[in-house]
Amino acid sequence: MWNTTLCYIEKGDCYLLLHRVKKEGDLNRDKWIGVGGKFEEGESPEDCLLREVKEETGLTLTSYRFRGIVTFVSDRCPTEYMHLFTADGYEGELHACDEGELAYVKKEEIERLPIWEGDRIFLRLLREEAPFFSLKLVYRGDTLIHAVCNGAVLV
Repeated sequence: MWNTTLCYIEKGDCYLLLHRVKKEGDLNRDKWIGVGGKFEEGESPEDCLLREVKEETGLTLTSYRFRGIVTFVSDRCPTEYMHLFTADGYEGELHACDEGELAYVKKEEIERLPIWEGDRIFLRLLREEAPFFSLKLVYRGDTLIHAVCNGAVLV
């Protein structure tokens, strides 16, 4: 099993997204996602969040919220527990990322980009200011075949 973080950094009506175009063999190749990554030994979700955001963007978060846990089940990789955050405060200057291209994207335009189908669900929950949630997403290949949020079946 993997533990990861994912963060959507807010700036006005935009989120900072990473267009994953640089790594060969990347499961997220060509998708637009938030920033984050895998836990290192001994890290808490917050430790991982702060380290990954700094590594991928150059920014130091000063204000963030833990929004939910997303469990990914896939026929391609181990089960992943993604700790989902949003952030609205940071210091520093944005730098280039070796995993893709960083860009601020208007929240209402994200749905038009190539994103994972399950991401549409948790982005809606973020937009609706849902309280802390547990979302399970089951994929077969790139296809979302099952989604459950706080015990309620969505797909």
